[in-house]
Formats: sequence, C-alpha cells, structure tokens
Amino acid sequence: MFAGHVGAGLAIASAERRLNAGVFVVAACWLDLVLWTLVALGIESATIPADYASRHFVLFEFPYSHGLVASLGWSAFAALVVGPVTPAARRLRVALLVAFAVWSHWGLDALVHVAELPLAGPDSTRVGLGLWRHMPVALGLESLLLIAGTALFVVRARLGRGKSIGIAAVAGATLLMTIAGMTVAPPPPSIFAMAASSLLTLAIVCALVFGFARPPRRTGASTAG
Repeated sequence: MFAGHVGAGLAIASAERRLNAGVFVVAACWLDLVLWTLVALGIESATIPADYASRHFVLFEFPYSHGLVASLGWSAFAALVVGPVTPAARRLRVALLVAFAVWSHWGLDALVHVAELPLAGPDSTRVGLGLWRHMPVALGLESLLLIAGTALFVVRARLGRGKSIGIAAVAGATLLMTIAGMTVAPPPPSIFAMAASSLLTLAIVCALVFGFARPPRRTGASTAG
C-alpha cells in the first residue's frame, strides 16, 4: 500500500494548503519509514515466503511500527512535532490533520495485509482483511486512492501548471512502481536490500512532493496572522 498512502497524504494535504503537502505525504508514509528502519536495525522483521512469485508480498513482525496502539502513539508524536512550528491560529487543525495522516496508514494497511497487524504488543490479537490475496482488487483500491487524492490536491492547491504536472508525474510513477512491485517484480535478494531500497524510494518520493508542492508565497496583508 505505497501508492495508496501517497494518495491519502495528498488528499489530506488538500485540506490545509498553507502547509507543504510533503509534510502530509511523509506523515502518511511514516509507519513504513519506521518499519524499514527497524527492519534494517533488526528490531522488527520481514520474511520472504517461498511462494513470493505468486503472492508478491512479504510477511511481517512489526508491532512497534504497525501495531494499532503504536500507530496511535506515532500519530500523537507527529502532532507534537508539528504543533510548535505551526502558527497558533491553526496549530490544532494542522496537528490533528497530520496525526490523522499518520494513523491513516494503519487503517489502509488493515485492508490489504493478511491478519498480521497487532492491536497492541507482539502477542496481541492481529488483524488484516487480506486484500493482497485478491491482488486486482487491492491494486484497484490503491489506484483509486492515488488518483482521487492527487486530483483533489491539484485542483485545490492551485500550484500552477508546471508543479501540478510534477505532482501528477510523481503520483503516476508511484503507481507504476506499486503495480510492478506487486505483480511482476522478482523476489528481493534479501530483506536488508528490500529495507534499503524501500527507504530510498520513500525518501525520493517524499522529497519530490516537497519540491513540487511548495505553496505559493503570500505577500502583503495576506501573510498577516
């Protein structure tokens, strides 16, 4: 659920155009940034199943990044980080939107993952509807989320033609990478390699969104307050 998270971040960003949409895309992808960092450090783990060529998804042990309680904790953390650097008049609104963007990751993952998302700690009940077992449905959902989120953001942000095309191009590339990764890509050579490539891809996509979605400068009285 990479493309879907980017789409969710852009959709939420459309509700607060004065903050760079990159913040919301980072927030929507935050749990995966934590996941792959913890996997690389050996704190969480992922397993490439023997039938990866047919299922195209790995299995996770990720209570600290993708547990329900953990996701709420990361949401609160994000709100506390963004709050102090936001003007007081809209601090609560921005903090809540960023927190929701972080939590949206867990909600969307619960749709596609098999029952492996713990509600609390490692030994707690695990949930997941498993749409990845029906890959066309899962990819259709991701495509819809990304297209709708991108369209909503581009229409409301009014960034200009060049930046709007840039955002659309990043979204399109993200969708192509997601579809290829979940259909025809070969098994990763190792989990560490998968963690490294995932972190790099996330960093590039978020950086590109930051660059293209830079809000227009506000001058004169429009900047007051």
